[in-house]
Amino acid sequence: MASVLVVDDDAHLREVARFALVRAGHTVELAADGLLAQERLARGGIDLVVLDVLMPELDGFALCRRLRASSLRLPIIFLSSRGEEADRVLGLDLGADDYLAKPFSPRELVARVAAVLRRVHADTVPVERPVLTLGPVEIDRDRHELRVAGAPLAATATELRLLATLVSHRGRVLSRGQLIAAVYGGDHHVSERTVDTHVRNLRAKLAAAEADVIETVHGVGYRCG
Repeated sequence: MASVLVVDDDAHLREVARFALVRAGHTVELAADGLLAQERLARGGIDLVVLDVLMPELDGFALCRRLRASSLRLPIIFLSSRGEEADRVLGLDLGADDYLAKPFSPRELVARVAAVLRRVHADTVPVERPVLTLGPVEIDRDRHELRVAGAPLAATATELRLLATLVSHRGRVLSRGQLIAAVYGGDHHVSERTVDTHVRNLRAKLAAAEADVIETVHGVGYRCG
């Protein structure tokens, strides 16, 4: 069970989300806008944020940018009436872990929170081979670190898990469905487009470090090595 901060300027929606998450066993705190949420998060003790996009004072996208600049590991689920594809892609580009459009089912919110928390928990499980290498790229899964030629390269938990999966199966082409199963635990809420977004972000970071080790196999999927 986790401590969840629900951030939304709609008081009724906050209460609906709080009731559903508390029934699922979570501890829930509420914030009515982005600035209040930022103040609460600065004190620590929050495991996951359910974050509205359109809010006064500080919108969800702006708050997400600030959080990702200081705390890449804090899971974020966007909750917004803006369900257009461009907004979903932007949210994922900013480092969100999931995106749920309004109106939403409280049961689905609970399920998505549980799925994201499972993925975060999986990152803390020790592995037999914590360090993976491919050319200049090193992935330390125990420390959640990505290095290129010895220099650290910032990556989200999902990006590191995705790259580690590809490097672990170097030379093999993995379909988007296989990556969803390996990286997200087969979470049916994750679409193939989400995988493409995370791969695009990861490749941009690697390319900037002159280490683009991910190859696209059109019509099939991705591979490393």
